[in-house]
Amino acid sequence: MVRVKLNQLCEGCVLAEDVLGKTKKPIMLKNTVITKSLLHVLSKFLIDEVEVEPVLVNGEPFLGGDPSLTKPDERPVMLYLEAVQQYKRVFQSWQSGLPVDIREIREIAIPLFNKMIKHKRELLVLHHYTTKEEYLYHHAVSVGLLAGFLAMQLGYGQGECHQIVLAGVLSDCGMAKISSQILLKPSALTEAEFREIEQHPIFGYRMVQKIAALNQGAKLAVLQHHERNDGSGYPLRVKAEKIHPYGQIIAVADVYYAMTSERLYRRKQSPLRVIETMQREQAGRLNTEVVALLFNHLVSLQTGTMVKLSNGETAEVVFTQRDEPLRPIVKVIETEELLPLAEHRDLYIEEILSP
Repeated sequence: MVRVKLNQLCEGCVLAEDVLGKTKKPIMLKNTVITKSLLHVLSKFLIDEVEVEPVLVNGEPFLGGDPSLTKPDERPVMLYLEAVQQYKRVFQSWQSGLPVDIREIREIAIPLFNKMIKHKRELLVLHHYTTKEEYLYHHAVSVGLLAGFLAMQLGYGQGECHQIVLAGVLSDCGMAKISSQILLKPSALTEAEFREIEQHPIFGYRMVQKIAALNQGAKLAVLQHHERNDGSGYPLRVKAEKIHPYGQIIAVADVYYAMTSERLYRRKQSPLRVIETMQREQAGRLNTEVVALLFNHLVSLQTGTMVKLSNGETAEVVFTQRDEPLRPIVKVIETEELLPLAEHRDLYIEEILSP
């Protein structure tokens, strides 16, 4: 990591440590990607120095700061950002008509996965690094990693986990056959444009169907990752009994990552709020066992846990509700007010600050 003065920061820098205010409360959390507005916030709080990663969110080296303070390392976030840029180059080759080279995808994804599974906390917050402009590339790599992690927790062997990682990374390869005007459109898609997007799993399946190194489950997952258990998905609108388990795992990873990430036409949401939405609104559509597994690894709201609320206040969990574990009773640190979040539906937990 690199320690830099505020005037050396630039857009795209990634915070390597929490930024604390004068009262020692977090102003910005580790992994935050710096924007112009956040630079203004740091200035208002009279922050002098911060710790940042030695690369920008787009994978380019950060040239600011004192080079003598830069610590070369192979931390997961560095490897992840590099993998995203490698995937971007591969995706662009598909757009130009080249076929999928499975060895290339394996070299990008599998060593990174083997590293990331030892760093669960980092793996579950990869959405922090997504930028609107490069969402598609972050999405592919992150979905593959998250799907592989979920498969491992479900008891799949290493070989199958690797197949699921590869299927997750390749799940949107068919997007390379979609018009760039649609992929880069900064506003919501029209009905006709969305119908074109719905074809990408079919295009993707055609791109991978003859790859001997992928098993049939992985190929079906590329085709089925947008299908839903109640038949409301696409492209074939099949129901649960016809959706391969690999596809059901990747579907959960895909929905979670999409909802927690900043996109061209949609703002990101808090991971805990996303899980709450998935449990409530996606019930019957996504595999409940996989959603529950993701929930259990994301949420650790025990008494004493420090959290950041959606209104920006810091609070401490004082009592968890068994029927609504994401809406505990919290004590606001500033005012010592007790807030039962189950009764304040407009408020939710934005981030878990400490266990």
